[in-house]
Amino acid sequence: MTGMWDQYAGNIAFVGMAIAIWAHLSIWFGRKSAQRTRTYFSVMFGLAAGTTAIGSILLAVEASPGIFVDLRHAPLALAALFGGPAAALVSGAMVVAMRVWVGGAGMFDGLATVAMIAAIGLAVNTGMRKRQPRILDLFLTTAGLGAVLAVALMVLPTIAAADLLRLAGPELILLNCGATFLGGLILFMTRRTELERSILETAFSQSPDFIYVKDRNSRFLTVNDNMAKLYDAGSAGALVGRSDFDVMPRGQAEQIFLAEQEMMRAGGQIVDSFEQINQRFLLASKVPLRDREGRIVGLAGVTRDITERTTLENELRESKNLLALAMAGMSDGFAMFGRDGRLIFCNEQYRAAFPLSADTRVPGMHMRDILRRVAETRERAQLPEGSVEDWINAGADALHTSKDEEVELYNGDWRSIRTRQTDDGTVMIVVSDITANKHAETALRIAAEQLRNLADTDGLTGVLNRRAFDEAFLREAASSARDGTPLSVLMIDIDWFKAYNDTYGHPAGDECLRQVSRCLLDGIRRSGDLVARYGGEEFVVLLPAGDARQARMVADQVSARLVERALVHSGSPLGHLTVSIGMATGQGPALRANSSLLLATADGALYDAKAQGRNRAAEREFVSGSTALAG
Repeated sequence: MTGMWDQYAGNIAFVGMAIAIWAHLSIWFGRKSAQRTRTYFSVMFGLAAGTTAIGSILLAVEASPGIFVDLRHAPLALAALFGGPAAALVSGAMVVAMRVWVGGAGMFDGLATVAMIAAIGLAVNTGMRKRQPRILDLFLTTAGLGAVLAVALMVLPTIAAADLLRLAGPELILLNCGATFLGGLILFMTRRTELERSILETAFSQSPDFIYVKDRNSRFLTVNDNMAKLYDAGSAGALVGRSDFDVMPRGQAEQIFLAEQEMMRAGGQIVDSFEQINQRFLLASKVPLRDREGRIVGLAGVTRDITERTTLENELRESKNLLALAMAGMSDGFAMFGRDGRLIFCNEQYRAAFPLSADTRVPGMHMRDILRRVAETRERAQLPEGSVEDWINAGADALHTSKDEEVELYNGDWRSIRTRQTDDGTVMIVVSDITANKHAETALRIAAEQLRNLADTDGLTGVLNRRAFDEAFLREAASSARDGTPLSVLMIDIDWFKAYNDTYGHPAGDECLRQVSRCLLDGIRRSGDLVARYGGEEFVVLLPAGDARQARMVADQVSARLVERALVHSGSPLGHLTVSIGMATGQGPALRANSSLLLATADGALYDAKAQGRNRAAEREFVSGSTALAG
């Protein structure tokens, strides 16, 4: 009996391996079938299922003379269910031929069983009505297979006479049903994956935008059809392995290359960057691609054609500018200068826009006289010191040049000056008060800076977050290695913090974290020193140009601040809140060789402090390639 089960185990392993192999190959065959016919896929499926069934027959166990037990029924049922009539016919014919060749007393009963199993799979396949198989279909096929095998074991004469139902009937039914259901699940998930991939490939290739993926050196790895048409490449494959230098002028390609390399170096992204390729205006958005370890290995880009939109916007802009110019003559300051540079006309709004030089802004005055008055009263901010004649002459000479300027006045107000020359040489000037806009821009810059600061701050404690610390550490480590100055790191962990949370609740735990962060901020003295929340109840202090003595002083200060606060902690053996501190200081070649090891050394020192009983500071010597204990 043991030998029979060994053979049965081998049979099961073979069938499972064959189904798994087909599940991987079916994606490739599926693509081929899309290029040829559905029948092609079904025939290939039938060949795979028939081969699997034949292999199972060759590994069959002979329960009694001429009576063979195997798992041929699982691939036959799956072929009929997933492949339809063509797959059932091919696989069935292969199994029938093999069974006839094997012969034996149970040959005809075996052929009848094959026919019934195929019929069960085809019946469920027909019921699907050209839709994709579902789990219910697989369940029905499996149940039908089990029922057919049970009936065959009891009814078919040769099999019934051999008493196969008693000898191995339950095992035969269970294993065939199990192999069918599990194999079907594999094929079911494979088809779903294939469908999702097909949808993605279709969306990628047929997208109206230009989609592409580049490697770390900005060479194309894949592009869609529109991207190939943009570069007149003939096909998408013709661009693979090439770069922008191969398909556009070098200067333009160099700008794109440098921008992409800077994006991948900084780990940021490019959003709606303007590009012009082959007389077309484009907006490109690009993001870096990272592998599982977080390393940037390339970029993905989507570029939209905005040629038509840009043309319309330019036309609209010109129309709006003309309209704005006409409207400004009624509401804003408006002035006209003749070809000789003398003021012909101005409205009162124009004179009011420049209060200190308003007395010279009257018809008949030359632009040089007006600018000289501006210089005398220092009406404009940032005027050149000393002699201003060159500035006056340059301004007068530029009067007949169409231009847009923004000028700051002495009191912080801002004016927009739009100058346009007409065909007859007359110059029209429109002056608008843009002080509010400038103040809004300043407010937006301040708000943006505040948002950036918030992004670098831990929301609970107010100290730096992990991301900001990582950036600061890399920056300070490089500076320290370059300048030969020491760099110290303190890793701080709250002792028995889980017990504190369990005893007093998470709101109290949050307040505890805030109290410790304040002690850390109170413990540092220099403006360049940094405190960050490293994760959970763990904090880190970074001391640029700080040696081991200064690190020890900070550790003592932090411990002293905690003692002063006397935070009760009944879950601690000491009865009050304490911290463990690990310290490490790096400098010179060792830091340059492996700066990240400095953090690991401080973390190891923190482990030492905990191992020595907590509520203490321990230090390890930082050595490149090791973390030897120093004290």
